[in-house]
Amino acid sequence: MSDLSYPVGKFQYSGPLSTEERNRLIAEISAAPAAFRAAVTGLNPKQLDTPYRPGGWTVRQVVHHVPDSHMNAFIRFKLGLTQDQPTINPYDQDQWAALADAQHTPIEASLALLDAVHQRWVILLRSLDPADFERAVNHPEHSSPLTLDKIVALYAWHGRHHTAHVTGLRDRMGWKAAKPKAAARKAKSAAKAPRRAAKPARKKR
Repeated sequence: MSDLSYPVGKFQYSGPLSTEERNRLIAEISAAPAAFRAAVTGLNPKQLDTPYRPGGWTVRQVVHHVPDSHMNAFIRFKLGLTQDQPTINPYDQDQWAALADAQHTPIEASLALLDAVHQRWVILLRSLDPADFERAVNHPEHSSPLTLDKIVALYAWHGRHHTAHVTGLRDRMGWKAAKPKAAARKAKSAAKAPRRAAKPARKKR
């Protein structure tokens, strides 16, 4: 059986990145929100509240964790671009995952948030020169500075990592993946369905 914690393998980086490698990873970051959304589409509340592995987070917690993490990465990236090797502030991801919003918020809120963060991040990434990716930030939990190249590689991996947590669970549990086109047609039909006119309120006498 594959490692349920690291279904796509642990993060590895041998950088610096070539232009081709960087462009490929930026394309992965661009595609990540759609892949992640497809992985969770059609799951019911009970399935969303199932741990992706024994002792692990629930699918719902994973969904909320990904934009939490990527928002932090986006901000760290911008700090690295605009400050001279700043020291970033770490956070405890397990404590964040235990907060009420990560356990009870409808997942659409975080899927939309991930879409928005990645849209802005990718616009920024594609505007940069190769030398910009050599800039770095200091992370208190790392022995050496993190270059922006390494952050790009890390978060391309991170998206695949958590998407595989969900798709791996679906495969093991036999939960059929939703058909995106059918779901889109259903949503479109629902949007076009005529609404009943509201009954006029009765006047009090």
